[in-house]
Amino acid sequence: MVPHLVTALAGPVNELEQRVLDSMPAIERWFRLEWMEHTPVFYSAVRVRNAGFKLASVETSLFPDGWNNLTTEMLPLAVQAAMAAIEKICPEARNLLLIPENRCESTSYLASVAQLARIFHRAGLNTRIGSIDPAIKKPTTLAWSGGESLLLEPVIRTRRRLGVKDFDPCTILLNNDLRAGAPGILEDIHEQYLLPPLHAGWAIRRRSRHAKCYEEVAKRLGKLLGVDPWLIYPLFDQWPGFSAGDEVGWTGLAGRIEALLLKIRRKYKEYGIKERPFVVLKADHASLATDLAVVREAKDIEGLRRELQAGKLASSEDGLCCDVLLQEGVLALERMNDAVAEPVVYTMDRHVVGGFYRVCTEAGAGEPGSRGAKFVPLAFEQGTHLPQFGMRPGVSGPNRFYMYGVVARLALLAASYELEATDPDAEAYE
Repeated sequence: MVPHLVTALAGPVNELEQRVLDSMPAIERWFRLEWMEHTPVFYSAVRVRNAGFKLASVETSLFPDGWNNLTTEMLPLAVQAAMAAIEKICPEARNLLLIPENRCESTSYLASVAQLARIFHRAGLNTRIGSIDPAIKKPTTLAWSGGESLLLEPVIRTRRRLGVKDFDPCTILLNNDLRAGAPGILEDIHEQYLLPPLHAGWAIRRRSRHAKCYEEVAKRLGKLLGVDPWLIYPLFDQWPGFSAGDEVGWTGLAGRIEALLLKIRRKYKEYGIKERPFVVLKADHASLATDLAVVREAKDIEGLRRELQAGKLASSEDGLCCDVLLQEGVLALERMNDAVAEPVVYTMDRHVVGGFYRVCTEAGAGEPGSRGAKFVPLAFEQGTHLPQFGMRPGVSGPNRFYMYGVVARLALLAASYELEATDPDAEAYE
């Protein structure tokens, strides 16, 4: 069922949707040719924001949880995509070992892991769940409400292979983002397929690199469609080596914020947008909070400074020290019962397999916070690749879902570029 939403599709996005629908064959051919040259990341979750005048990806996870929020109707898509992905990697695959986050105590995360295991079981793989958490020393059954449970087994390393007792997998699926770095037990595995690769972990990955790759593919698609690529990607900048204890660092950050806000204001003026622009500050890697602050004027960073001095975020001796991504804030004007509704699109291999609305009851249209979030399914089983031709843009749910799928696949393609750039076994990325 398509959830009832108050959606602001007007002006540029309305025109963009029509252009996308009219260009569907060209778009699908473009993606098809891209996937001939680039390997899709194994799976992802892409947060999309619809501002009415702009539709863009704002965050891409390469170790997605939340699989439990996909509806039963979506599961066949995920199972088929899992079959296709595994067949490309190892056609003779029989056993799969799923490695979750350490200290996976959240019931919602446990439900997500259980759903992911079911997907691969239905794809024809014997699936076991193995933990690299040093605290897990024996098989442990974790249960949660509703009578569900899963068996977590300690991972065993023998020479160059990983497994659990009496189980030797040919494929290892990581659902652990490795933000603390890759543990030795996962390194130098050459006789098994490790998905995603270690360099997809947050110890190596950077949001600024993804943003650059996303800008590149958005500009290429924009040229194909004959539209302004700004309509599908957020402007961004980076302030490297920022230290909260350095006065020069704060001055430089304020200058970068003001310069980015000026670029956004020019775009708003070009399209007659009356909204107030803003910038989201994010740590360039994910060892810290995803969103450091929402800034509408350069002077607003003083509030962030006070939070850092109060020790709210992880710090070094001189206070917070990290590279900072400055990302154009994209409004979320879709509403469900007066709450912000942000689409999250799930992919596996090169396919959109489902998604849901992340409904934030305590966040405003411009705020990226997740407090009070709940999840309402998207009807991708109806609209991923079958938009309703002849329907006016903004009216047909499946048309909008197709748009979300295009933007999500752009982010997926950008992630492929990103991993190629950091692959330690590949030639220099050009």
